[in-house]
Amino acid sequence: MITWICPFTTGNFLMQQTHKNNHYVPKLYLKQWADDGKIHTYRLLVPSGNVPLWKEQSLKGIAFHQHLYTYVAGQEETDEFERWLDSEFENPAEEAIRQVVREERMSPEHWRRLVRFAVALDVRTPARLREFISRQNETLRILMDETMQRSVLKIEQAARQNEPLTTSLEDSSDSSLFRISIESLPGGGGQLKAETVVGRRLWIWQMRNLLTKTIGSLPAHKWTILHAPDGTSWPTSDSPLIRLNFQDSKNYDFGGGWGVNNGDILLPLSPKHLLYTCIGKKVWPRGTVLDVKTASLIRKIIIEHADRYVFAESPSDLHLIRPRLVCSETFKNELSAWQNWHLNQCQAEREMQS
Repeated sequence: MITWICPFTTGNFLMQQTHKNNHYVPKLYLKQWADDGKIHTYRLLVPSGNVPLWKEQSLKGIAFHQHLYTYVAGQEETDEFERWLDSEFENPAEEAIRQVVREERMSPEHWRRLVRFAVALDVRTPARLREFISRQNETLRILMDETMQRSVLKIEQAARQNEPLTTSLEDSSDSSLFRISIESLPGGGGQLKAETVVGRRLWIWQMRNLLTKTIGSLPAHKWTILHAPDGTSWPTSDSPLIRLNFQDSKNYDFGGGWGVNNGDILLPLSPKHLLYTCIGKKVWPRGTVLDVKTASLIRKIIIEHADRYVFAESPSDLHLIRPRLVCSETFKNELSAWQNWHLNQCQAEREMQS
């Protein structure tokens, strides 16, 4: 969690049990790789080389952090965002995923729900949280500065022309993200001060915007389901949606976007099935079985895109593609950060509302 202050100087319902363990990769998705509720897991950060390469994990006990999406509203903790993800994106997609795995006919509604599920998977992971915080630390101060300066100019112009101030009808929940105050300066005039916390509440606000407003403006893509050839199995990870900038097998990166022409978007849906589109290009027919060379490259890309965990139908040679980081100090620091996550975020969120 990072908090800071931007100075600007001007001239003259019913109670429900809170979901504590917030799964950033839903169990209904991971169960495609599981057997009897257990999934083979390869951990990319371990405290010791003695940790086994693979471990069978319970679906309930993996790919979650406590109170990842819980936040403080009106001094009370709420898990409404977690419930919203469940009702709007996860549950509606369950039947669509089942249709894919059973290789049954897909209706346009099935495809729509599957794509919405994919977009939600893209924004909700710890990997995306770290990217969000890094990006906000680089750009938010400048953005707030520019926004505040424009607002001040509008206020001053309205005052000079004796015009009423216009008000925004944006979601009232936005008001809890920023605190604005005016302090008088000894030499006259005042200092307009804006405060925010770059952390959970701002991240949730951004995700909700993306999943309500931005998702509706995404260009329509032709999606397909690609099959792994015999002898190849798609793994998945704790960062399962891949937005790929691809030039060739040695030149690609993961900085692609949803509207970037020629960008590839991939999401494993089972050990055999892969959701795929290439923006602006015709895609293979549904059910196309990829050649071994292409499938092996995609498998490598999936593994490279993982954040902290790779999940697979069975143990494999994955460590030859992506060796683990063995570091006791890094492991302990990260564990401690997540243990303190909820307390620190709640404290910051309450201070913003006080």
